[in-house]
Amino acid sequence: MATSIQTLRPNVSQDAALRKFSAMGLSALYRRVRIGPLRRIAAVYVPFFLYRVRYQLARAPQARFFAIDAVDGSLDLFEFPDVPSGAQLVAVETRNRLPVGLTHEQAQAMLHEKVLRVIFQQGFFKLRASHLECTHEALELHLPYWLAFYGDETPRCRVMDAVRRRIEGAKASAFFEEWLAA
Repeated sequence: MATSIQTLRPNVSQDAALRKFSAMGLSALYRRVRIGPLRRIAAVYVPFFLYRVRYQLARAPQARFFAIDAVDGSLDLFEFPDVPSGAQLVAVETRNRLPVGLTHEQAQAMLHEKVLRVIFQQGFFKLRASHLECTHEALELHLPYWLAFYGDETPRCRVMDAVRRRIEGAKASAFFEEWLAA
């Protein structure tokens, strides 16, 4: 049953995704031999929780917006300059959406660890304290991904982040293959 969801506007069309997934080259030939030919592609939407994160970096207060996947917290974080709104969002009727699997408390604990890693990469010694104030933003948000299905007997998938325009790695493929198998 298709339901209406609010999603971040994708930056990759279906035609562009199809071209990317069916591109020629040595890696495409290797993939075709290993897992089979491209069979189809589909748009899939993952629910994310959005949080405002406040902390002190080099005595300056910081506020950033991070989104963590609400399924199991394993996908990469998204960062936004502000709460997405207006032209950044679009309503979509779809059946291809994953269910929420985390509570806000579970997601916030995972977000805390992931954001600390992001901050430490920018300058561990500038961080005044490891205290992060995470506030959940009341925005139902889904992020779009393109899945490409390969093979015959046991379908395998490759994943493209439709917002960042990048092919994701094995972690994202396993994430979606687990959802498809359930």
